[in-house]
Amino acid sequence: MLNESFTFLENVGGKKEVKIKEQVRDWNGFLNQNKINGLSDTNKIRCNEQILKAKQALINNDASFFTNFPEPIKLFNFFKDECVYLDIETTGYYGDITVIGLYDGYETKMMIKGYNLNKEVIKNELQKYKMIVTFNGASFDLPVIKKYFGADVIPEVPHLDLRFACAKIGLKGGLKKIEKKLGISRSNEVNSMSGADAVNLWNQFQTTGNKKYLKLLIKYNQEDIINLKTIANIVYDKLKR
Repeated sequence: MLNESFTFLENVGGKKEVKIKEQVRDWNGFLNQNKINGLSDTNKIRCNEQILKAKQALINNDASFFTNFPEPIKLFNFFKDECVYLDIETTGYYGDITVIGLYDGYETKMMIKGYNLNKEVIKNELQKYKMIVTFNGASFDLPVIKKYFGADVIPEVPHLDLRFACAKIGLKGGLKKIEKKLGISRSNEVNSMSGADAVNLWNQFQTTGNKKYLKLLIKYNQEDIINLKTIANIVYDKLKR
């Protein structure tokens, strides 16, 4: 899907992309076409340059070039082996961060307040990846991380917020609702839990010191991030078809 996308080009929105695709199929077709109806000769030249830069960025595996790419789901297949699935837990909406969970597609890493949650740890971890995948992270997870640890913690790489990608195929609502629609199950321990329950688990842990509450909170977060990978693959495949 990536080399058939044109919305990253200067002055090309969704409607103009449709008109372009009526004339050419992909980037190579665009470059080989001398004239594109709807684009001035000057804009065509600029778009050629942007496409050539995009092609070179892919060759160099330079994710930073695509940081502001308007449709990050189209980048997923290219960067999926080097992306991280991220989810945070807090003491309340925009409250203190209690847990940051990261999943590289194979293993989870948990950063917990009072143990190993600090700016350098999260910054060093995120620098390893070419793409960040979240659910509603554009409105919540990433702004909260930036608020507490600084904007420089988040690397200049594409961010795929699955909330918006899911909406493209008609999947709306919260993460748990979408999981059920897709037939993704959770373990019995956390199946009925919500974000509010996650807040309560942290409070219980702080009050009692009993680590069973912390372990359950971690399990809840782990299932969040692991399921993000499944959802991302499903959404990408559906959009590609």
